[in-house]
Amino acid sequence: MLRITGGKIYDPANGINGKIKDLHIDDTGKFVEVVAGGRTIDASGMIVFPGGVDVHTHIAGGAINFARAMTPEDHRRTQAFIRTKSRRSGLGGMAPTTFATGYLYAGMGWTTVNEAAVPVLSARHTHEELADIPIVDKSTLTLMANNEIMLDQLEKGEYERAKQVVAWYLWASKSYGLKAVNPGGVTAWKWGKDAKQLTSPIAGYNSLTPGSIVTQLARICDELGLPHPMHLHCNNLGAPGNISTTLDTLKHLEGHRAHIAHSQYHAYGGDGWDTMCSETVQLAEYFNTHPTITTDAGAVIFGDTVTITADGPWQHLLYELTGRKWGNLDVENETGCGIVPYTYRPSNLVNAVQWAAGLELLLLIRSPWQVFLSTDHPNGGCFWRYPEIIEMLMSADVRNESLKKLPDRIKGKITLPEINREYTLYEIATSMSAGPARALGLTQKGNLGIGADADLVIYEEDKNVARMFGHPRYVIKAGEIVIEEGDIREAPQGREFLVKPAYDAETDEFIRPLFEDCYTMSFENYPVEFERIEHAEIHECRQP
Repeated sequence: MLRITGGKIYDPANGINGKIKDLHIDDTGKFVEVVAGGRTIDASGMIVFPGGVDVHTHIAGGAINFARAMTPEDHRRTQAFIRTKSRRSGLGGMAPTTFATGYLYAGMGWTTVNEAAVPVLSARHTHEELADIPIVDKSTLTLMANNEIMLDQLEKGEYERAKQVVAWYLWASKSYGLKAVNPGGVTAWKWGKDAKQLTSPIAGYNSLTPGSIVTQLARICDELGLPHPMHLHCNNLGAPGNISTTLDTLKHLEGHRAHIAHSQYHAYGGDGWDTMCSETVQLAEYFNTHPTITTDAGAVIFGDTVTITADGPWQHLLYELTGRKWGNLDVENETGCGIVPYTYRPSNLVNAVQWAAGLELLLLIRSPWQVFLSTDHPNGGCFWRYPEIIEMLMSADVRNESLKKLPDRIKGKITLPEINREYTLYEIATSMSAGPARALGLTQKGNLGIGADADLVIYEEDKNVARMFGHPRYVIKAGEIVIEEGDIREAPQGREFLVKPAYDAETDEFIRPLFEDCYTMSFENYPVEFERIEHAEIHECRQP
């Protein structure tokens, strides 16, 4: 049992904005009305937030493992965690190792994370790495927008069959939801093509288009009643002028729920790299007039990182543009993945536009319930740099100091110098915790109300915002103090959230011969056994 007294509470899920209030936590790790006995933390003069929720990150599985292998030079210069009584050894850096990932997230006050890209064939490996990441609770999204068996059903007009196949794959991978990356684009790349707009048939198919995949997958997610809507990485990522593709994609989603991943990478104007500019005003206006659509910013931070994405065609282009190291994985007929180490520089036009666009979207989309803090870790920058972004959201002066690093020729291509908005603490708590929790359908997270999971973070008030959010005084996970005075006190295992959507019993026998034709492994060995998931918690699918 635990009592937290006298703290200034920011709890957007319950409309509490800076009110002095006591919190009580029982032995099951839930908030309750009152407890008798147990430890009391005097939080007078401190700020209390719900634990952070990262709606879009890449922390486990084949892709991040490949990234770790491709950046050995980073291991020599990065933060090292030495084994102690309460923690295991590990490394931070651009692609932190598993144990370090949990320590670094918890060290900032984040307590729930969503691994946003898992091929079914790699799901077993991903779950094993997630089990190694301590403290935080986890969920995963299965990659489906380039799965050959599912696409074949859509091409034939067999929508109901495709829905059954998607439900089967989600349970086979023991996943929480569905991720669509460059719909049809990875499939087209196997023919040396890409899919940069929505209406042309995909290479290898006669009539199937990216637009029809987007619309039908969003409908499938709705009809299966998944807690989180389709999580979409749009076509034509990163390219000048891609705002038209993004807006066209959003029109294909009308009438459906959707979450747009790392929208900063999809908000560019211009017709070439020399003319590239920010078009975030158009994109933000769309979100402002469509409140059922959410997004994470995918903000960019200047410095070194490593980019990883299932968007194989884009990663090959990035390799050609930069000449940096490149690796690519093809995951049988499910998806692919490209890896390219990268450095974002303020003097580079493209990088400066990307940096500004992420902040612009966070500032121009009016409701923090719709736009969430993310760097698409590690693509735009490492997650442990979130406090730097928070500081820029809360201070126009800090942003203006950063803008001085940009060459004058770039400032006419971005909107950031014209924006004066500064986030309040209540808005930060919404964007980093309550909002992403609601978008994920995790009602027990990002919430300090009675019955919710007792995940919270306590900060000493500090005018230096980056320091305050980077060094919480206490982090409490499920009622247990895991960080105190900057030290890791305990490192419990978190839970994994799954869904089990309903599907026809005959789906196994439908998929089996198609699977045996295409894959190199046995059908019987393919699904992840439920018993392999440590601390699994199945969330209900509510079909309409």
